Amino acid sequence: MTAKRYTVDDSIKESQSQKRENRQFYVTFILMLVLTALSFVAVASEKIPSGFTIPFILLIAFILLVLQVVIFMHLNDKNTEFPTLFFFSGFFIAIITIATLMLLIWW
Repeated sequence: MTAKRYTVDDSIKESQSQKRENRQFYVTFILMLVLTALSFVAVASEKIPSGFTIPFILLIAFILLVLQVVIFMHLNDKNTEFPTLFFFSGFFIAIITIATLMLLIWW
């Protein structure tokens, strides 16, 4: 077996790819901080009606969940079908469990 030889071009491409990935992490992290601050402002501000605050916070929580799963857990990379399947299966089971418990409690 022969080892793959890396050329200068491969090194440059890898460096650029790493820089692009780091930039994506930083931008996503800042976006997550802004969304978290928005949810705190929505709760702390008494000018926003509570009927709007709860759905707004749930929407922000869902966006944060998607960002964390896709970016920081690397579920958008290649060959992550199996972990993705397990994640979404668990998410689906959690939604069914929460809906069932809500139905049992409030009906």
